[in-house]
Formats: sequence, C-alpha cells, structure tokens
Amino acid sequence: MARVWRCTGLRWGEDGAPALRWAGGRGSPLPRGKVVAFRVVGDARTCVGARGNPCPVRAEVPGRSTGARCEECARLDRAHSVAADTIADDPRPYHVYLAWFGPGMVKVGITAVERGPARLLEQGAVCFGWLGRGPLMAARRSEETLRAALGVPDRIPYAEKRVVRADLPAVEDRVGELAELHGRAQALAGWPESLERLPFRAVDHFGVFGLDELPAADGAVTELVAGGAVGGEILAVAGPDLHLATGRGVVVLDTRLMTGWELTGPVGEGPRDVLTLPVRELRGRRDASVQDGLF
Repeated sequence: MARVWRCTGLRWGEDGAPALRWAGGRGSPLPRGKVVAFRVVGDARTCVGARGNPCPVRAEVPGRSTGARCEECARLDRAHSVAADTIADDPRPYHVYLAWFGPGMVKVGITAVERGPARLLEQGAVCFGWLGRGPLMAARRSEETLRAALGVPDRIPYAEKRVVRADLPAVEDRVGELAELHGRAQALAGWPESLERLPFRAVDHFGVFGLDELPAADGAVTELVAGGAVGGEILAVAGPDLHLATGRGVVVLDTRLMTGWELTGPVGEGPRDVLTLPVRELRGRRDASVQDGLF
C-alpha cells in the first residue's frame, strides 16, 4: 500500500535552504536539479487548522486557497497576526525593510528581528535592505509613513513576481534601485524616536533562489485536484514557488496549494511526463501550447 503524506508547506531554514515539510516533522530538501513528483490521493482538501492546532471539524477548503484554512480557523489565525495588525503589545524588536522583486516592484514591510531574513525568503524577495529597528508600534508607524511617502505598496501579488524572475536586471541595477529608495527614506522627517535607523546594506537572493539562466515559465498550477499529479525537475525555488521543468514546459507550482491534501508518489508514467493539474498561462506569454485548464 502506497504511503500517504500531508504537506504542511515549504520552509526556508536558517541555512537559507528550502524544504517541504510534512505532518509529523519530516522535511524534504529542495535543491536545484531534484525531481519533485507526487499524486493527490485524497478526495478533498481539509483545513490545516490554526496556531498549531488542528481544525476541530476537519472542514473542507477550496483548492485555490493559498491559506488552506476554513473561515473560523482563518479568523483565529489572524487574531494573533502581526501582519493583520491585531497585536499591539508584542515586546520583540522589529525590522523595517525594503524588498525588491523586479524593476519598479519594491515594497516596504516589517519582520521580527529574531527571524532574520526568513520573511524575505518566504516572500521571494530577490533583494532587500533593512531601514530601521525598534518596537513593533514604531516599526508599524514607520512602515505606513514610508509607504505613503515613497509611493510603494506593502504587498506585491505573487502573480506579478513570477513573470519577471526569468528576466531580471544585473545586481548593480537591483541594488541601485533599492539604494535610491533607502536614501529617500532616510532623508524623511518624522521617524519615531524609538526606531533606530540602519545604514544601507543590500542582501541579494538571486543565487539562493537559483534564478541564473532560469527560463521563462509557461504556466502556473492553479489548484490541486483529486487524482491529479505533477512531476518535474526543480529549476528554481523562490518564496513558496517551485519552478519545474516538466514534459509540458516550465510550470510554477505554489507549494501553498499543496497544504491540506493527502499526497503520495506517482505511479505509471515517469515523473517528468506527469502533469494532470489545472494550469493557467502566465500573463505576457503567448505560447498557444499552454492552455487554461488541464494540459
């Protein structure tokens, strides 16, 4: 009988290496060149719960949800979320940062100092730099001020990040755009006194993600479905995204879509020949061989 696993998501380790995590604690490293292949064996996707606790009713959740939580568990999770601005008394120090994802695609955000660059790796930030360090509320106020003053958002959709990864400018241009915004930010008045401003120092993840010589993606998996399968060689891993070379072209798999499903190894055909999940053509691509739906 084939062994069944439940994926709990992709995690970036302290060593800057990605791995798929599975219920029970096991991890599967995701180095470049490795073949990833699996088949969906469950009939439905179930809620992953909240704050480390399982969903009490094992509610079914939509296949296209990247959160993989039912309404009640999502509410409980956000009730303890810094990102949702529901915590005001967190005593930990926070970093304010600028993150670069592509030309003209820069965001401002905050992350706990103890997490180091993990948040930036999780978001797929190709390049980033710290702006300041201080208490949570000071960091939050600075984030809002800088967003308005610099004209940059606090979120950039993954769909926009994916289509530019194969055609990024040189590191000098990436760092230069960040440096210019960092200088403008430091020149602004009204920074909270409790926030320590930090000098510009760019950290580049281009090599960590494996983006050198990355071919443009033809499509992206939109959801997992019962009985569906996928297999391909890893070309790059950025944030939650796997760029896979499959028998049908280069496809991006957002690993957040895997959580909540029961998965097993493929059967029958070779791993690179398997792709029976709905795939959407990526914006800007004109290859008629990639259809919206099953390949």
